[in-house]
Amino acid sequence: MKRYFPLLLVLFFVLGCAEKECGCDSPPQEAMYFPPNDGSSTWETRSISDLGWNANAVQPLLDYLQLKNSKSFIILINGRIVLENYFNGHTATTPWYWASAGKTLTSTVTGIAEQEGYLNTNNKVSDYLGIGWTNAPIAKENLITCKHLLTMSSGLDDSLGDDVSSANLQYVADAGTRWAYHNVYVKLQDVVTQATGQTWTNYFNTKLRDKLGMTGGSWINSTDGTRTYWSTTRNMARFGLMALNKGKWNGTTVINETYFNLATTTSQTINQSYGYLWWLNGKSSYHLPQSQLQFNGSIIPHGPSDMFMALGKNDQKIYVIPSQKMVVIRMGDPADAVNLALSDFDDVLWQKINALYQ
Repeated sequence: MKRYFPLLLVLFFVLGCAEKECGCDSPPQEAMYFPPNDGSSTWETRSISDLGWNANAVQPLLDYLQLKNSKSFIILINGRIVLENYFNGHTATTPWYWASAGKTLTSTVTGIAEQEGYLNTNNKVSDYLGIGWTNAPIAKENLITCKHLLTMSSGLDDSLGDDVSSANLQYVADAGTRWAYHNVYVKLQDVVTQATGQTWTNYFNTKLRDKLGMTGGSWINSTDGTRTYWSTTRNMARFGLMALNKGKWNGTTVINETYFNLATTTSQTINQSYGYLWWLNGKSSYHLPQSQLQFNGSIIPHGPSDMFMALGKNDQKIYVIPSQKMVVIRMGDPADAVNLALSDFDDVLWQKINALYQ
């Protein structure tokens, strides 16, 4: 054994040097942190210097966020706050809307209702809402399952606006044969209501919000039949932290890992970059809202390839990066004139974030 000892020392030296070379490619080896659920402002932090990041890259990032109409920005590593900044009069206690980033809340609560035995996502939606919840022929309506709503593959016409009344939900293609970003996903909230016998708000608050300590958030009803979630930026970060931990919160399973893994991997064969109302980075191709075109490559080329995302109108963002134990939150007004869930703001922002540790 003694003759191998010098070789082991050399090996440890080489590995140690290699680890230093790769900067933040490997996350800090420390226990995951979860902020308390007691309503306090307590939240552990890590400094830029603690992580060995580039302090000179911080101000260019913040300047860009300010320029692009941001209201708030948070980076978590292993659950601890590394950056937390507010802009343009916004504060840590000011609520803001999640827009379509809140679709991931609906995905998660649907999974919770399934794990509690109230519903089966493979069942047709009409099993819960009755015949006639769409304006499609009954035979075509009965093809639409809850999973089709989760994956944006209902086959209903996405060109008719956000109104989800039955008269506005018209047939275009058989369920599962066409991917289209459509507000009809909100019908999953009605499915949960019917299946559980509870209001959407009560079930959501009990099964998700309160378990994560997301105090003060609320759903606001819209005239088109949809609901939009409003909360503080830290509450959005709490949800992102639960997602980083695959449905667990401080040792408690909120949503089972099997469902969560399905939700954050490719869910159908048409749009490789879409799960169960989550967007996925690093895939070979993607589709965009309001388009039937396929684009090659990753949605955010400079973003981590394992990143999954909650993306909302006017650039509401939750980025979750498992390989780096990182969650990034951005709330605000639209960064540019383009108000879709996706814009080139994402890619430029990730170039600025990468400069912190590369």
